[in-house]
Amino acid sequence: MGLKTCGGGDGKIEKWKNSSPVISRSKMKIWMVRATTTVLLWTCVVQLTALGELWGPRVLKGWPSCFTPPSSVSSTTSTSNSNPLLAVKLSSVPAKLPLPPKRVYKNNGYLMVSANGGLNQMRAAICDMVTIARYLNVTLIVPELDKTSFWADPSEFQDIFDVDHFISSLRDEVRILKELPPRLKRRVEQGMFYSMPPISWSNISYYLEQILPLIKKYKIVHLNKTDARLANNGLPLEIQKLRCRVNYNALRFTTQIEDLGRRVIRILRQNGQFLVLHLRYEMDMLAFSGCTQGCNDKEVEELTRMRYAYPWWKEKEINSDLKRTEGLCPLTPEETALTLRALEIDPNIQIYIAAGEIYGGERRMESLAASYPNLVRKETLLRQSDLRFFQNHSSQMAALDYLVSMESDIFVPTYDGNMAKVVEGHRRFLGFKKTVLLDRKHLVFLIDQYNNGVLDWNEFSSSVKVVHSKRMGNPTRRVVISDRPKEEDFFYANPEECLQLPDSM
Repeated sequence: MGLKTCGGGDGKIEKWKNSSPVISRSKMKIWMVRATTTVLLWTCVVQLTALGELWGPRVLKGWPSCFTPPSSVSSTTSTSNSNPLLAVKLSSVPAKLPLPPKRVYKNNGYLMVSANGGLNQMRAAICDMVTIARYLNVTLIVPELDKTSFWADPSEFQDIFDVDHFISSLRDEVRILKELPPRLKRRVEQGMFYSMPPISWSNISYYLEQILPLIKKYKIVHLNKTDARLANNGLPLEIQKLRCRVNYNALRFTTQIEDLGRRVIRILRQNGQFLVLHLRYEMDMLAFSGCTQGCNDKEVEELTRMRYAYPWWKEKEINSDLKRTEGLCPLTPEETALTLRALEIDPNIQIYIAAGEIYGGERRMESLAASYPNLVRKETLLRQSDLRFFQNHSSQMAALDYLVSMESDIFVPTYDGNMAKVVEGHRRFLGFKKTVLLDRKHLVFLIDQYNNGVLDWNEFSSSVKVVHSKRMGNPTRRVVISDRPKEEDFFYANPEECLQLPDSM
């Protein structure tokens, strides 16, 4: 029986051997058809996601597209209101996508940049430098972050931003390297490169006509100051859209920062709605602005000494009262409390303070805490061990505040600094989320009238509400002042080319 079974088996093996070429050819044809179909479909998907003007919907990219229709934005907003945890996931955890195809171009040279200032000042500058590198057809080296500013933060780019995502997500626009190739690195070490600060608020033609010839001549150009080096207005549409793409898609924070940010948001959401107050009342802010409203003589003297101690700060003698009446000072904690009450912000709402250490400590926060007892900070919501790796890294701490600010129900900055502007623009991009843009010049006038008894509470509150009725982050056109670029609206505060604006505007 055993031999017969073996004999039958041998017959089957022999038959399989005789027919195997036919079967193999048939299987090969099927495999080739499947493989070809898969490659074609995959190529179509990659090409569609790589198109500059079709960046993909929010669920694919993590941030909404510049071309998300208003209905999509509103449906996303309603979803986030009904399910806060889902909102956190949608806005903070982008889905994995296939890499876009590399853009092939003749490389004109290498661009090194050193960003200056705080986190959001550097963030806007990085967006500009990527865009400039793209239109000069050069290779960009991952930007160097400022380590010599007042905050002396030693963080590298990869300590704050997901560097691999930054490089890969932009590969269809520009080639970005973590460092120069070894041969060129040696040239830099020997000082064989050209370094300069570009002219502020320049059009792209300046870079094509002035900077590109230098790159072609020296092969390596280092731009050593990068804030506000690209104009707000008068740029081609594709340049403005690329600035948005870098800002809202490519510049993703590290996993460690994102995870901790989500934890803070989750804790806040468990207790209901929350307002983020960007209270710019830190010691350095007051010293350099010269704004000393509410400070005692000893504090005024301390702030003045600090301003004179930094030679790079040119403005030394400052009239604090004059600056305040012109609306050039941040609101004090006392003024902020009056303003929030006048706007009828719910006294029981959680207020997350996005700021450094408040000058004057608890004494200066008394009136705000009395009006709004649910004041919280990241330091009070998290354990000390959670923030251990972020201590003495102001940009990483600011990144946490940035994430929480993006998800808040209301965002209120008391001064129009870089964070206030960049967060304002990002919240517009996410569907015009409520952002109270305080008119400080009007406010201090009304506050002084109220404190002097000229206005009663109802008159004061009514006037504050009227002044701010159209300053809630609504769709609006960017103010253009062609001969005074510093005074016009900042592109990143209102990137209107990337937003869905009503046709009637």
